[in-house]
Amino acid sequence: MLETKPKHNGEKTGKAHNQTIEATLNYSTYFCALMANDNKLQNIIGHCKEYGFIFQSSEIYDGLGAVYDYGQYGAELKKNIRDYWWRSMTQMHDNIVGIDAAIFMHPTVWKASGHVDNFSDPMIDNKDSQKRYRVDHLIEAYAETLEKEQSDALLQQMEQLLAANDLAGIKQLIEDNKISCAVSGTCNWTDVRQFNLMFATQLGSLAEEANEIYLRPETAQGIFVNFLNVQKTGRMKIPFGIAQTGKAFRNEIVARGFIFRMREFEQMEMQFFVKPGTQKEWYEYWKETRMKWHLSLGISADHYRFHDHVKLAHYADMACDIEFDFPMGFKEVEGIHSRTDFDLKQHQEFSGKKLTYFDTEINQHYVPYVVETSIGLDRAVMMILSEAYKEEDLSADDKVDSRVVLSFPPMLAPIKLAVLPLTKKDGLPEIARDLINECKPHFKCFYEEKDSIGKRYRRQDAIGTPFCITIDHQTKEDQTVTIRYRDSMTQERIALADVKNLVMDKIKMF
Repeated sequence: MLETKPKHNGEKTGKAHNQTIEATLNYSTYFCALMANDNKLQNIIGHCKEYGFIFQSSEIYDGLGAVYDYGQYGAELKKNIRDYWWRSMTQMHDNIVGIDAAIFMHPTVWKASGHVDNFSDPMIDNKDSQKRYRVDHLIEAYAETLEKEQSDALLQQMEQLLAANDLAGIKQLIEDNKISCAVSGTCNWTDVRQFNLMFATQLGSLAEEANEIYLRPETAQGIFVNFLNVQKTGRMKIPFGIAQTGKAFRNEIVARGFIFRMREFEQMEMQFFVKPGTQKEWYEYWKETRMKWHLSLGISADHYRFHDHVKLAHYADMACDIEFDFPMGFKEVEGIHSRTDFDLKQHQEFSGKKLTYFDTEINQHYVPYVVETSIGLDRAVMMILSEAYKEEDLSADDKVDSRVVLSFPPMLAPIKLAVLPLTKKDGLPEIARDLINECKPHFKCFYEEKDSIGKRYRRQDAIGTPFCITIDHQTKEDQTVTIRYRDSMTQERIALADVKNLVMDKIKMF
């Protein structure tokens, strides 16, 4: 039992001492949960490397910070998520089309968009450890150690100061709360400063003739500058959308959380052009529609939440995030923004070209308003991995057994079907190869004949394969096979001729 009697050495007593104990216990509970989540994240990172999902970029040269390569299974998973998003936007909506704009754009694009002047994050350095922090991440981490009421009040203060761009006030908030560096443990901070996040490079064959341009920090501007090209060639009528997926680049000063925050990443964005005055109803429509898409992945609704922005970007009149419960807590996976007519008006002004739409219903020209949905593809990959990763204890009847399984939705799984001949002889591999040849034009298959069938099942569990087919000697007699289901581990005999259709039915995207 915890001691609460008065002490003679100046320690807190009575009620005050009990409050200290309660705070300490809350702090300990928080850090226990934090450690458990951190362990899960580390286990996911280790699993991704061991099984060919994600590797540190340039690892043989000790890696490159916040840059990652996708391995053979990670590339398939990423492609499947991208395809599912693309089809949901361009195939399931009659009034949304897709484009693929270049990474390099005229440098004035970024002046017009506001990125040259406004695309920065407030940072602070600890003088003792030389460690740099994004101030919102620093304060949010500290807020998680507080009671909810105190935490909410602190975060509200922070958001108000950030909205006012009061950098001195932010530093004062950090000092008043005695927020310390995790490395040095001190509160010896520099002033808060803004750091622009764009990568600059040169375009030209000779250095002396080169012009400075930027790697795009987002894919949206490629859509805006092509607004009229798409509208006229596609004879699009408002409301309509333009979708795009592609690489973007940000010089993140503080990049952590595995593939959650990277310097080279991929976005899936859709800009929906609407009549001015209707943006609120379309904003609500896309909030609901995008959440339905997330829930269609089979993820529980309590793993998501909306977070409305207090500090709005310079182009927005409404904005929110769809947040997912990652191993490090609820974080943004998708943003939904009402961008007003800011972007098209800016490009109209800087380019000198008219970017208006003629609405035949009201016989009037106007600059459309825009509602944006923007999801990070790499964050979506991490979301799916976080949800799918499970460590299961299968011990029974004094037999100790366990497995690590990735319970991907079948439509997203890198490998849909594994075909496993029980032995390497007696014609079983030939039957298995025939089945593979029948199925592989329709979905990704895997063939393996090495090791015991149990070990092969475990390897397929670890890469998330939803269905395994075992070809055995009975197959030669009655043309049936054993199908094994990943999540339940149940098995049943089915006709060899039914395998392709069964799997195709289970992996349908829509």
